[in-house]
Amino acid sequence: MSIIGKRGIHYLQKLKTANIPPELLEKGQNRVIDASLTLIRERAKLKGELLRALGGVKASTTLLGVPLGHNSSFLQGPAFAPPRIREAIWCGSTNSSTEEGKELNDPRVLTDVGDVPVQEIRDCGVDDDRLMNVISESVKLVMEEDPLRPLVLGGDHSISFPVVRAVSEKLGGPVDILHLDAHPDIYHCFEGNKYSHASSFARIMEGGYARRLLQVGIRSITKEGREQGKRFGVEQYEMRTFSRDRQRLENLKLGEGVKGVYISIDVDCLDPAFAPGVSHIEPGGLSFRNVLDILHNLQADVVAADVVEFNPQRDTVDGMTAMVAAKLVRELTAKISK
Repeated sequence: MSIIGKRGIHYLQKLKTANIPPELLEKGQNRVIDASLTLIRERAKLKGELLRALGGVKASTTLLGVPLGHNSSFLQGPAFAPPRIREAIWCGSTNSSTEEGKELNDPRVLTDVGDVPVQEIRDCGVDDDRLMNVISESVKLVMEEDPLRPLVLGGDHSISFPVVRAVSEKLGGPVDILHLDAHPDIYHCFEGNKYSHASSFARIMEGGYARRLLQVGIRSITKEGREQGKRFGVEQYEMRTFSRDRQRLENLKLGEGVKGVYISIDVDCLDPAFAPGVSHIEPGGLSFRNVLDILHNLQADVVAADVVEFNPQRDTVDGMTAMVAAKLVRELTAKISK
């Protein structure tokens, strides 16, 4: 937990011991939440209006940052990731073209509505139930403005639950999910935290927000992870059999009969040789080109996505993992926008 987060909790404890009326505290929390949602809403409205005026775009990727790290079971550094990813996206060391030829500096391809102010909300004593609702509502506000489609910058992997929930509820049905990760993140309630980053996909599957869940890159999985996978009918592709599964994974067709496809990329799906700046370093992962081959060849209507678990506090001095995360965002943008 960050120093700021601890300070906010201690402040709240002082208020409670001072016998501050709970209704007064709740009113203040509601004002902060309303203000936070208003900023996302108005930025999304502005971007949507501009794109509709420009015309000629069916789907535009829209960045939404969710700087949340406190549901991590090890390090909380992913809370600092969104601004580092944005900085890397626009780094002058590369150009604005994706590998498939789309131009990120075209607002019809990529827009940005800023960050959900997670820490400011938590400093007011808002619990995780309400915080997850704020994240879901923020995603829905983006989706309300056609042609915007959310690409969420984490943050730890706990954010995927409220994001996928929002996407499914807004579209009116389940989605197919392509999940790239070293871990299945499907524990029932890891370390007693139902919102743990290691439990996000259990919450998603319990809620019926996904029809199919394909997990690729898995190489750190426990007995519970496999049992939960069987319980929910998850298609788990472990790295130990990747050479056998590769052809299928590079020719996926998803989304038929559902509302679309959601892609969740945990940066630690990559071998740490490609992305050392992660909290959970697990050797033996995917190469960066493996990931791009899977994404580029995927046949799907991608309605939303996230990139999570980049930890700037563990990155190299030259910010290599930030550039890796940015490249993932760039290529996802090309997949979503049309």
